[in-house]
Amino acid sequence: MATKKKADRRLRAKRGIRRKISGTATTPRLTVFRSNRHTYAQLIDDLSGTTVASASTLGASLAGDSPVAVAHELGVVLAARAKDAGVEGAIFDRNGYRYHGRVKAVAEGARKGGLQI
Repeated sequence: MATKKKADRRLRAKRGIRRKISGTATTPRLTVFRSNRHTYAQLIDDLSGTTVASASTLGASLAGDSPVAVAHELGVVLAARAKDAGVEGAIFDRNGYRYHGRVKAVAEGARKGGLQI
């Protein structure tokens, strides 16, 4: 049996997740992408193909001593931007990553910020 690379396994999981969930204008899809250095989160309306709100650690001055703490603050910032856009709830898309570490911290931060997930 051939071994699969880690990226191939993640993309396969991502396709399975996207087959099941889709965001709307009232409950957009909250998707998380993590690189080695930064974390990105977006609220996407799949019906119209638009991004409702987004946040990342790239240009933001988020405070935290660890990447997980910064990702938690990122979730709080995204929830505030979602409230400004008139969004109360979202569907969480872990984008093929395990619900662990930075991905989990973004979801918990968004919940703390008042977003219903």
